[in-house]
Amino acid sequence: MNDTEKPSKFSNLWKRFLEYREIGGIIGLIIISAIFAFLSSEFLSLPTFAAILTVTAELGVIAVGVAFLIISGEFDLSVGSIFAVASMGLALLLNAGYHPSSALLITLLISTSIGFINGLITLRAGIPSFITTLGMMMFWRGVLLAVTGGFTISYKGESVLINLLSQRFIGDFTTAAIWLIGVTLLFEIILSGTRYGNWVYATGGSSAVARAMGVNVNQVKLFNFMISGLLSGFAGCISFGRFRLVDPTLGMGMELEAITAAVIGGTLLTGGYGSIVGAFIGAFLVGMVRTGLILAGAPAYWYRAFIGIILVIAAIINIKIKKKVSG
Repeated sequence: MNDTEKPSKFSNLWKRFLEYREIGGIIGLIIISAIFAFLSSEFLSLPTFAAILTVTAELGVIAVGVAFLIISGEFDLSVGSIFAVASMGLALLLNAGYHPSSALLITLLISTSIGFINGLITLRAGIPSFITTLGMMMFWRGVLLAVTGGFTISYKGESVLINLLSQRFIGDFTTAAIWLIGVTLLFEIILSGTRYGNWVYATGGSSAVARAMGVNVNQVKLFNFMISGLLSGFAGCISFGRFRLVDPTLGMGMELEAITAAVIGGTLLTGGYGSIVGAFIGAFLVGMVRTGLILAGAPAYWYRAFIGIILVIAAIINIKIKKKVSG
């Protein structure tokens, strides 16, 4: 082997390393973990890990749906409002005497329907999904305020099903973490291991090319809007299972955190590139920052500052990696 071959082999190895879409998020996890481990001796402990997973659960489930939609080339800024609508809807149905299973099913159907409406308006009217879902975000938030009068609604009943959404089962670990892991694995398999996943990537990469290949682009996007609505609603139900109360401001700002998690995990906002496992990693990193700052005794306002910096850095790194891999 001569000296000229060595750089070539190293270059190929480095390129293969960068092909993992989640690599930026993983590096971020390592760096942030090291920082907070230095700032707080309690950070690297099992109770802290369990707390991060619990904090991450709802955001992570939403981030999976958001990433799935972004990869297909669309946005959903209404996920925070759908999250609140689902939580509020479940509370109202349970208080009205509905059986928990029926209440949960109706709530998820409503959430999926909102996603369907978002997609239908976007695709039929030909307007950007950013505008459609921004309008729907404000509309549903207004509906919540009108229905509740701005007051908190709680549920004092007992239900095994509601308990299963979010309750402790081993130490400080909750069932919400299991739901998050299950949702992540399911949609990672769909995206990476099925024909539909290929359609999603093709649709986000180039709609024209996808259509030429026989992909029903509008159908794929509409279905992904429904997935985003469904998972946002499910996350709202998990939240309700944990707190048993909800107020109209629940989930405000969550849409930006979900997009942040997706981007940190390697999803490009231009579509056609991303990872569901990466979205999970991104959500976990967001939860890690929130928990780490509390343990370090930092003021609450530093959380937004940290997340903003991480988002910009992650977006830059993802674009650089994509260009490097593409050659």
